[in-house]
Amino acid sequence: MPKTIDIDLFPKQIECFKYLEDKHTTEVLFGGGAGGSKTFTGCLWQISRRLRYPGTRSVIGRSKLKNLKATTLNTFFEVAVDYCGLTPEVDFKYNASDSTITFYNKSVIYLKDLFLYPSDPLFTSLGGLEITDAFIDEAAEVTSKAVSVLNSRIRYKLEVYDLIPKTLLTCNPSKGWLYSKYYKPSLTNDLLPYQKFIKSLVTDNKAISKHYITQLEKLDKISRERLLYGNWEYIDDDALLFDYNSLQDTFSNTFVKGGTKYITCDVARLGADKSVIILWSGLRAEKIVSIDKNTIPEIVSKINDLRNANQIPNSKVVIDQDGVGGGVVDAFSGCVGFMNGGKALKGENYQNLKTQCYYKLAELINAGDIFIKDKQFKDLIISELEIIKRDKVDKDSQKLAIEGKDIQKTKLGRSPDYADALMMRMWFECFGSYGEYALI
Repeated sequence: MPKTIDIDLFPKQIECFKYLEDKHTTEVLFGGGAGGSKTFTGCLWQISRRLRYPGTRSVIGRSKLKNLKATTLNTFFEVAVDYCGLTPEVDFKYNASDSTITFYNKSVIYLKDLFLYPSDPLFTSLGGLEITDAFIDEAAEVTSKAVSVLNSRIRYKLEVYDLIPKTLLTCNPSKGWLYSKYYKPSLTNDLLPYQKFIKSLVTDNKAISKHYITQLEKLDKISRERLLYGNWEYIDDDALLFDYNSLQDTFSNTFVKGGTKYITCDVARLGADKSVIILWSGLRAEKIVSIDKNTIPEIVSKINDLRNANQIPNSKVVIDQDGVGGGVVDAFSGCVGFMNGGKALKGENYQNLKTQCYYKLAELINAGDIFIKDKQFKDLIISELEIIKRDKVDKDSQKLAIEGKDIQKTKLGRSPDYADALMMRMWFECFGSYGEYALI
């Protein structure tokens, strides 16, 4: 076992290690493109910690344990043997059956599956852990809930070695909770004092092969922007309903003409959710009202104010009827009570009404046919719509489907209230008897 490990680090790696070893930073997001030595850095940090602090424990996690063992673990062995000079079965032992790496000094690394399984939505499987730190590779593939639960388990031997909790996250650019929690705040210097974001690109990695860069340069534009240039504003998931550039355009499509006026309302179900009311003129969302507390009288009052000011009859008001929304629907005789799980209109090939309306909303937004005037909600709306994804088709009926709200809430850390209020406007387009843009 060598006394020292001598590895030349490039500047971005040095910066990362600085934050991973200080007394202030507890969360570090390291990444921004392919080939930026993200996994290498995480594995090196883990090896260093386990050797320097005997008897400590950590987690290396990824969405699926299978992928971790096929990729991250191979990098771990490479770093341990080729760069750190460690000898397998002497300096460390890998146990494939229980997914652990045990060092000669009794330090242990647990390899963990962090996928959100419906049978364990609260990640109780992590509840028995006591660890010193954690490294989550390809963190965009896991949920914020998984990371939060794992962070809550970091307390083992911190006082013994005068340490503070440390979590290293690595990823390629993607939309979702990492974008909103780390990347976007980093642009405006609004990261919390204990958070750091380091953008490491393939060009920062002096050890990378020039041929690897050449291959990245040959990728399609979106993949090239993300993986070569580390551009977080591009996405490459074919399952996503909404085109990102079109979402941005929705707030500048002033050319969209007004028309018949409508009101849509998504009613909050839980205390943290918001009730969202939208006033429409044709396909122009002219005004958005957000209500923090779920009180039926207040919601009814806000809708009535908009109705009376704009002379909108009840028949052109659609209100979420699921759960507590039924009480709001009762206050407006003749309004449309929107049932998310109801049958698709006109017998079309969708799993339910909500799916049908989201597909229609995506069609119109991607075509540049919708304008949202109220820009104060722009970031919230885009963050909600850009995670709406197609789900695998119903095996029996082969109907089109989208991911459930539970998955959406997990990705966002909240309910997609604004997106749902926008989506319900499509009822008038799909019904066939309403609206200037109705399907014939």
